[in-house]
Amino acid sequence: MRCPDCDSIGRREFLKTVAAGGAALATSITVSQLSSGAPAPGVAAAAATSETSETIVGTLYQSLTPAQRQQVTFPFGHPLQSKVDNNWQITPVTIAETFNPDQRAMIREIFRDLHNPEFVDKVFYHIDEDGGGLEKYSVALFGEPGKGGFEFVLTGRHCTVRCDGDTVAGAAFGGPIFYGHASQGFNEKPDHPGNVYWYQAKRANEVFQALDGKQRQIALLGDPRAEKGTSTVDVKKPGEPLAGLPVSEMTGDQRELVTQVLHDLLLPFRKEDRERAMQDITANGGVNSLAMSFYKNMDIGNDGVWDVWQLESPTMVWYFRGAPHVHVWVNIRAGA
Repeated sequence: MRCPDCDSIGRREFLKTVAAGGAALATSITVSQLSSGAPAPGVAAAAATSETSETIVGTLYQSLTPAQRQQVTFPFGHPLQSKVDNNWQITPVTIAETFNPDQRAMIREIFRDLHNPEFVDKVFYHIDEDGGGLEKYSVALFGEPGKGGFEFVLTGRHCTVRCDGDTVAGAAFGGPIFYGHASQGFNEKPDHPGNVYWYQAKRANEVFQALDGKQRQIALLGDPRAEKGTSTVDVKKPGEPLAGLPVSEMTGDQRELVTQVLHDLLLPFRKEDRERAMQDITANGGVNSLAMSFYKNMDIGNDGVWDVWQLESPTMVWYFRGAPHVHVWVNIRAGA
């Protein structure tokens, strides 16, 4: 499955575009320089040595005109920075309205590099189908790369994605994220044809099928958490019970299936973010700290293949709401 224009700006073309920008795009920042404060090299040299999303965010920031900065830049820690929702514009202006062609190329490359190269074409496919293309989404930048904390946030229909160079303390992915897809219409069929994320629910349902009768009674609940913007991903307070069946009460084979679910959930994202997320999960008790729940009151087709389910711990929410189409809410904290 490929998006028709996913490769319209390839890596080589993008690097040529940036290098040709000369003085207008004269600063590029590497991850190591973000912490050291060292002077940034020229764009062409940086692109040749460290082609990361963080590098390009630094270049993008330096390319902004005063008028653009008024529209899309905010102080680090601004309340807007930690917001997440299923369909929202972080600024009232779109990428197409705000940025010149070189900047739009950089934004596309930032977004591309935040994802697994083996999955990113599917992500672009859903962006095109859901939102009409990446240029109809919106971008905000918080802080200034190279001068302390910074974060790039891109939002639109079925997408909140972040790039922070690990400067946002205590949060995998730089804070809560959202992804989703409505394939072939708002109300998807029970087997969700064309949905690029449905494979995750199929894997989760393998866990349910492996449970015995008593375990299923504990894991299968009625109504899931409500979708209420950022509060959707609130983690439980200390001492509050987790929903569903504790993974610690599963057999070894069942726990291995849950580990495979985690693998599939993380698959769309770049290696650095997958590793950071697993480090935070492991540091807080690993798979045994999780509880898994399924929800019978939102079962499309009443077929017993649960469209809505979640993994939860005291420091994590990964909530998959697959009815009437796929919404996925994610929040992984480094500690309670």
